Amino acid sequence: MSTKKIIIKFDQVADQPCEAIRRLVGFVQAKYLIDLIDVADLNANPRSAKVGSVTEDIIDSITKTKEIFPFKTKGILLAVSTPPRELERKRFEFEFSDSVSEGILDGGHNTLAIALHILNVATEGDRSIQKIKRWSDLKDVWFRYKDQVADVRDQLDFLVPLEVLLPLNEEETTQAIFRSAILDICAARNNNVQLLADAKANQAGHYDEIKRALDPDLAKDIVWKTNETGRVPVRDIVALSWVALSMLPALEKYRVSPNQIYSSKGKCMQNFVDLMEDESVSEQVDGVYKLKDKQVLSAFKLLKDFPKLYDAIYKRFPEAYNKADGSFGRIVSVKLFKPEKYLDDKKKYLKHQPHTPFYEEAVNYNYPEGFIMPLVFGLSALIRADKEGLSWKVDPFKFLADHFDKIVENYKGVLQLSEWDPQKVGKNAMSYGIACQQFEHYLMLDMHKLAM
Repeated sequence: MSTKKIIIKFDQVADQPCEAIRRLVGFVQAKYLIDLIDVADLNANPRSAKVGSVTEDIIDSITKTKEIFPFKTKGILLAVSTPPRELERKRFEFEFSDSVSEGILDGGHNTLAIALHILNVATEGDRSIQKIKRWSDLKDVWFRYKDQVADVRDQLDFLVPLEVLLPLNEEETTQAIFRSAILDICAARNNNVQLLADAKANQAGHYDEIKRALDPDLAKDIVWKTNETGRVPVRDIVALSWVALSMLPALEKYRVSPNQIYSSKGKCMQNFVDLMEDESVSEQVDGVYKLKDKQVLSAFKLLKDFPKLYDAIYKRFPEAYNKADGSFGRIVSVKLFKPEKYLDDKKKYLKHQPHTPFYEEAVNYNYPEGFIMPLVFGLSALIRADKEGLSWKVDPFKFLADHFDKIVENYKGVLQLSEWDPQKVGKNAMSYGIACQQFEHYLMLDMHKLAM
């Protein structure tokens, strides 16, 4: 982002240098946070703030007990990567230029609540303020009422705890230590709300190559950090990545079992983070991990196809099951899209059209993913692993078009043996073995035909 400067005046402040980091901590009148809200963002915070009971309680504390508000909140933790210019009367000029390592590390909900309170005071409760649901919604409304906010500035005299972390000086070594420490400090400060590995991974740069590899239309719908808008949990994407990553023999100590891709997405995420922080896989630069392992990179490049392949399997499975003399709609955990029957049996029928999980293609059945995860993992049989990395042995989309019905015909017995319980299907290692055997069988037939 472009360089932006603001001046903040402390009512009282302690200046605490330690090693390569300097801390300014004290109380600030809310009016001096207006400029901070103008320029700062929550990119450095692993969680995006959203409106809810937490922000409502903070606003209630400000309006009813503003005298003791600074003692009821931990306030705001701010990181700035450039030493400030010190002015008279406890004023400091801060310069923001790097949105990755600078900004609000902790206290995003406090900042959002304070901003909402200021807007309510400035607009006398304009209804547009009620439409703000997340930090990402705030800025447009905030700047729309900039003049009104300026008019009530002097009314905003309640105190807010503010802590600013800075590098001790501008030396390159000090700067590097500071940037490297920010992620760990941020994770530690957020541990009281159980900061997820997902969010920390986003801040650490572990998703960067995945973001580059994925279809941009899908990438924009993924929830990369906690409370962010989106349809697709990042854990679903990371779990899918293990279908390809499992084909890399060098990753033995990090590999997850096939059924964990379905039953333990938390384990998939933690192993993913451990893998990405292995010094042989990534190098840490200014607190962000940069992938250097070409084999792992090749797995992420294949990942682009997996959401589309998953949706193709999800869409075709019911029809293929029915072709194999099955009755998919009669399975207890399966719901059918039949609006005309919805009022007769709400447990079995759907009023609204269901869609595939990733690309939202319209389908007529909604069912648990446990039924098809072994088939999704079966795609691993189509992956070639060599010294250059991973690649498809055949076009996986054409392969499904040619063989999926037959694969399901032979796989159908897995559901019968599991008594049509999706949990049993998805958690049973045998399910994955049978699915992989079917993919391997039809791959061999294709290869045999090509050799003739």
